[in-house]
Amino acid sequence: MNLITLGIIALIIVIVIPMAVKIVSEWERGVILRLGRLLGAKGPGLFIIIPFVDRMIKVDLRTLPMDVPPQDVITKDNVTVRVDAVIYFRVIDPEAAIVKISDHIRGTSLISQTTLRNVLGQSELDDLLSQREKLNQTLQRIIDEQTDPWGVKVSIVEIKNVELPETMRRSMAAQAEAERERRAKIIHADGEAQAAERLAEAGAIIAREPATLQLRYLQTLVEIASEKNSTIIFPLPVDLITTFMKKITAPNPPSSPPPS
Repeated sequence: MNLITLGIIALIIVIVIPMAVKIVSEWERGVILRLGRLLGAKGPGLFIIIPFVDRMIKVDLRTLPMDVPPQDVITKDNVTVRVDAVIYFRVIDPEAAIVKISDHIRGTSLISQTTLRNVLGQSELDDLLSQREKLNQTLQRIIDEQTDPWGVKVSIVEIKNVELPETMRRSMAAQAEAERERRAKIIHADGEAQAAERLAEAGAIIAREPATLQLRYLQTLVEIASEKNSTIIFPLPVDLITTFMKKITAPNPPSSPPPS
């Protein structure tokens, strides 16, 4: 009889001790409920609870990343896009995370999905593409306000991908191409205008100094002469040799009479 009693006691100890002794890690807190009543959060370290009376639920206090599934969003300017995001959150009140909501992780995920659709649905496509940082801050603030009663702190919300319809991508590509062509034409027109100004200045200088035209003519002959793979007939302006012709055709001065 004594052996049976000792065996029963040993069996009870083997079963009860693991149920009574609890170890809570540094990044966790153990929320203890006694007969359904909240006692508080304990940890980290070693704790002993009353088996079958107390219940301890561990809560992870580390920052958790979570992907928000892709959501179909209709923007303010009636463009349908598919957007996904990632959020980073952590539990700052383990008691509220257990008592106020049954599953704080799933609740945070669902509230993130609805907030993503609502906020982006009030924005235009251009804002969604160009002001993503501002939208991230708005999403973080709204989601954090809604999860605050659950003891959950949302620290970062980042929009990852914005998937546009094929027709919209082609339209945006055509618009970007047209914009590049417009800039190229403007740059070309500016270059032509500057060249015209420089030509006008050169023409004014040549008008004041006709010899510069002859120098430019001679320079052109030198540039053409450097190309030996073709024969070029180049007209010779009469003005270039007028000066020399005047010296040749000029009458000789009369000679003085011999002395008597």
